[in-house]
Order: sequence, then structure tokens, then C-alpha cells
Amino acid sequence: MSTAPARKRCNALLEVRAEIDALERALEALIAERLHYIDEAARIKPRREQVRDEARVADVLAKVAAEARRLGCDAAVVTTAFRALVEASIAHEFAAFDHKD
Repeated sequence: MSTAPARKRCNALLEVRAEIDALERALEALIAERLHYIDEAARIKPRREQVRDEARVADVLAKVAAEARRLGCDAAVVTTAFRALVEASIAHEFAAFDHKD
């Protein structure tokens, strides 16, 4: 089991913002990578009705909530953010599916 990353104690708001900015760049890169695999899923799935998989959505969100709790952070905030990411990803996958060769 992995452990929570060490968290830096900041002494100034500017330092807090710099850390948040760095995290946002990392998140953006990870989301871009996630979207690549969403495109792969759209390419591989033979039928449009396979794009939205409610069981998969529920599984992802349950795992997200459990990991947030394990890390000791607000599971509601993390789950809300991931729900938005999942819904946006599904919309992206529908668009990719509709425009595939």
C-alpha cells in the first residue's frame, strides 16, 4: 500500500500559490494522458452505446473516494472533481467515437 506524499509547510501565500501552480501543471499533463486513453477506448469500442458504462463510472468513483479517505483528505471534494472529470471524459469519448474513421 502506498503512503500519502510528504506535504510541504509553506510560510507565505506566494509559496502556496507556486506549489498549487506546479500541481496544476502536473494534473494537466495527467489529464492529457488520460484523454489519450479515452481516445483509444473510443477507437476500440465497436458500438456507441458502449461509451457510457455506468458500472465503470461507479467503480472509478468508489475507488476515488476510498483513496481520498486513505490519504486523509476531503473525499467529497475529490469525488466531485473526479465526477466532473469522468463526465467530461465521457462527453469527449462520444465526440471521438462519432468522428472516428
